[in-house]
Order: sequence, then structure tokens, then C-alpha cells
Amino acid sequence: MHVVATAGHVDHGKSTLVKALTGMEPDRWAEERQRGLTIDLGFAWTSLPSGATVAFVDVPGHERFVPNMLAGVGPVPAVLFVVAADESWMPQSAEHLDVLHALGVEHALLAVTRSDLADPEPAARRALDEVAATSLGDVETVAVSGTDGTGLEELRRALDRLVSRLPEPDADAPVRLWVDRSFTITGSGTVATGTLSAGRLRAGDRLEATSLDRTVRVRGLQCLGRTASGVSAVARVAVNLRGVDAGDLRRGDALLTPGRFRSSDLVDVRVHGDDVTSLPPSVTFHVGSAAVTARVRPLGTDTARLALPRPVPLRIGDRGLLRDPGRHHVSGGVTVLDVAPPALVRRGAAAARAKVLTQLDGRPDERSELRRRGMARREDLERMGVPVTSAPVAAGWLVDDELWSRLRTRLDDVVGGARRDHPLEPGPPVDVVRQALDLPDRALVHALVTDPFEIRSGRVVVRGAADGTSLPPGLADAIATLRSDLADRPFAAPDAARLAELGLGRRELAAAERSGAVVRIADGIVLLPDCVTEAARVLSTLPQPFTVSDARKALGTTRRVAVPLLEYLDRQGATRRMPDDRRTSAP
Repeated sequence: MHVVATAGHVDHGKSTLVKALTGMEPDRWAEERQRGLTIDLGFAWTSLPSGATVAFVDVPGHERFVPNMLAGVGPVPAVLFVVAADESWMPQSAEHLDVLHALGVEHALLAVTRSDLADPEPAARRALDEVAATSLGDVETVAVSGTDGTGLEELRRALDRLVSRLPEPDADAPVRLWVDRSFTITGSGTVATGTLSAGRLRAGDRLEATSLDRTVRVRGLQCLGRTASGVSAVARVAVNLRGVDAGDLRRGDALLTPGRFRSSDLVDVRVHGDDVTSLPPSVTFHVGSAAVTARVRPLGTDTARLALPRPVPLRIGDRGLLRDPGRHHVSGGVTVLDVAPPALVRRGAAAARAKVLTQLDGRPDERSELRRRGMARREDLERMGVPVTSAPVAAGWLVDDELWSRLRTRLDDVVGGARRDHPLEPGPPVDVVRQALDLPDRALVHALVTDPFEIRSGRVVVRGAADGTSLPPGLADAIATLRSDLADRPFAAPDAARLAELGLGRRELAAAERSGAVVRIADGIVLLPDCVTEAARVLSTLPQPFTVSDARKALGTTRRVAVPLLEYLDRQGATRRMPDDRRTSAP
């Protein structure tokens, strides 16, 4: 299927032409038929000579209903522009053309209607001159009459040629169905309609509903009035939703593939049209079928920041337009450059931001985004519409290569500085490093730490420094003296007086223990690390079971040391304490 919107001045025969082509009445409301003009969007479809199906979104031409017209044109890739031969170019012809140009529409066909009432040539020449200066460029022209059928077959063939030139839709893309109509059917529930411009929908799918802040399930689908199990883009589709009440959805809402879009209420854009300094402080921002009031903050000569009253699901590269409703004036089209822009709080931030925006073209690029942001989650970039090809460094985080290199250098400085400032600490805690490097996630610290560092006990330490070599000189000397003291009697732990004489207080012993230079088996009782293993070996040679006295004698130490050492070995599983206070060595 192909979807084409109509455009043109009020009462130039758009709806009459659609009815003549399709045999269907696009005007849905009795008021529209009575007044002879389209007020809201109408829909009809037909088969073309090639067998292709074309669905028409018939939009209103009256200036009062331009927002309705925009809701229909926004998601549609091609336009049937209508000009009446007997009236030629008119004010709403110009405004509709401004809209199409602002949205960047490139595929169109010109139909000169009422050719039975006047020579179509002058109207065609004037329209072609106007259209040629816009994004539509050179278009094919067909003179028709919806009343007597003149030119209808040629128009069908021209429509075939038009739709054959349309780009292939991406059926694998995530769904963003802009809702242009929502209503309730008794016995079925809420139905939302829209133009599916990319992706595919299936009955049973779950979709995010932007206005509900939750997912909803697709109960059923219709396409061209027929029930369908699945629909692929491009298509007009009606979606029957389960668990959605009447009034929950409205025009401008969107149904989205879960987790694939970012809803933003602050966006940076490039404006194609009026100078941004001439824009009023408040305009209407039209994108898809949505129309929201936007506060404008000019940044550069053609860039601005839009503050929206509610989040809208946008991606980098999206096209929309700004309209001044007070003047009935299309201020220009916009290209979305950034859907997650930085805050502008520092002096000169706006000017710096404007300079950055001059380098952006609205084409999402992973390297460009990472170069500007430094780092971002893969999921966040994909929600912005950025194709991601590189692998995350940790926990889904992508980091710019140059920034990652600078962080490695800074890591050396942070760890070195922390060890100088706190010589009794083996290294700074992971969270201290994270904050010093301004990293958003501890996982990034773990990924950043490589040789000569490692993470041990929640700290960034020198790799392999578990023998006291990482201790400051004074403490290392004290540990060396302690090691000498214990050389002949390894289990004769020094008493408090000797520890004080060596300058080994609580902080010093804690630092030595963290570095692996000593083992503290109880408060104020320390041994060398290999003594624990040696004690277990010596005790395993005793007749089993053995008493505390047996252990004391075998180890050549005092009860002050033997009791806590045995309790330490119990906790390590090297010995087992029996009910009578004797022990056995673990097998």
C-alpha cells in the first residue's frame, strides 16, 4: 500500500476528486457534507492500474483547519496537490505549499481540477512556478474534472508513477504510529487510526502509549476496512487497543515500540525559514499528528531551543514545522538536532551551544554523538535514533575513544594522589575514583582499571601489592622489623608494648592488614600471613584431638596467642572445636 495526502485551497475539489478516484466519500461528518468543505481528515482508497493500492488522506483546505491538515500531512510521504482551473493559485494554496516545503516533502503530483470549467493551462503554469521553488521541485501535472471524469485515467497512471518513485519503507524499524483519530466502538473498545510510515504491527503486540505512560496491547488490526493479523509500512491502519478507555488517546499521541523512543520536552532544532530572532516567543510546533505550544529560545542564526509543555517522542533528524497561529503564518520547517540537549546555565553557554549546533546536520551518527557527549548508554543513543555499531565498554556504556584515553591518564593521577594524601590506605575506594573522574557508573571504574592497578576489597590498588611493598616507607620499615622479630618464633605475637615501640597503632595495623603484610587474628594480636598456614600444618601433626595446651606447646607460644589463633582457625575451617573444648584438624 501507498499513502498520499491531498493539499490545496478550500473548495478546489480535493474531496470530489478523491471520491471520483475511489468511489468512496472521504468526508465523514454530516456537517462537512452539508457545508461542502472538509473540516477534519477523511480517508479513502483505490487500486491503481499496476495493481498497487493507494490510500488518500483527504485534508481540509480552509485556513481555520490548517492544524487538522497538518495532522494528516505530517506522517505521509507523498502529496496530491490540487489547484482549480477556474480559480488558479489562492491563499491556502500558498500556505499548504509552505507547509509541504517546511516538512521537506519531495514527492508530489499536481492535479488541476475543474478543467471542464476553464482552461487548465494558466493555472498549471502558475502552480508549477510556485512549486518548483520548494522541496517538491518539478512535478507531473494532470488536468482533471471530478464531475465529468476527464483525465481520471491519466491521473491514475500518474499516481502509479508517483508511488513507484517513493523510497522503500523500513519494515524492520520501530513503530511510531502518530494517532490522528481515536474513537470507541461498542463491544470492541478504543480504536486509534494513523499512518504507519515504518515498521510493522501485529495483533497481540505491546505498544507504549505516550499519553498513558504505560504499555497497551493490540487487540486487533484493520487495514482498508478489513481485519488483518499484521500490517507493514506504509499503510493506513486502525488499531483496536485492549484496556484503553474512551478519551485516553487523542490526536497527537503516539503508539510506540517499547524501549525504542525517547520522549523529550526540550529539543534543539535547525529552523528552515524565518530568521530565528524574528520568531515570536511562543509558536505551535507540529510534528507527526501532534501540535504543541513551544517556547522558543534562539541560539544561533538558524538554530533554537524549543521547550515543550509535554514530552513528545522525537528522534534526531525528525522533521516538523513551526507555525504562528496568530498570524496564520508558517514560520519554517525544523530539523531536530538533539533530543537530549545540555542545560544552559553558565555564562556563555548559549553561544557555545550555538557553535556546536552549526556542526550538526540532523543525521544521527554514533561517533559524532559520543564525541560531543563523551559517554552515553547504548540504549539511550538508540532511543535517539542513533545507529550503534561499537561494543559498550561496560554495563551498556559507550565512551568516546579520546575521552577513554584521557580517563586512563587521569586514573593514574587520582590513585597516585590518593596514596600520597592517605599513605596508610592501600588505594582510594571505587566510589572516590568514580566521583573524581566524574563517571556516572561504578562499572566504568572497573572497566577503566587495568595494569598496574586492580580492584581489591572495593579499592583501586597496585596490582599484586599484597606483601607490604605498597606501604609507605615508615610503615614498611616497622613491618620489616616485626618480620625479623618473628623469624625464630613465628607464633610469638608481639605484645602491646612492642607494637607501640614499633609505631604500629590501630591505623597502621589496619593499613598493613589491608595490604596483606600481616594477619590480625584478634584485637592487638598480629602474625605474618604465612604463619596461619604454618599453624594449621603443625596442628595437623598432633595426636587428634588436641587441647589448647597441646597447641600452645606445639606452636611455641602463649595462651594469649594460642586461644585467639585457634578461634581464627576454627572460623577458617582449618580446625573443628569439639564439645569438650578439644579440637581436631580438618581432613
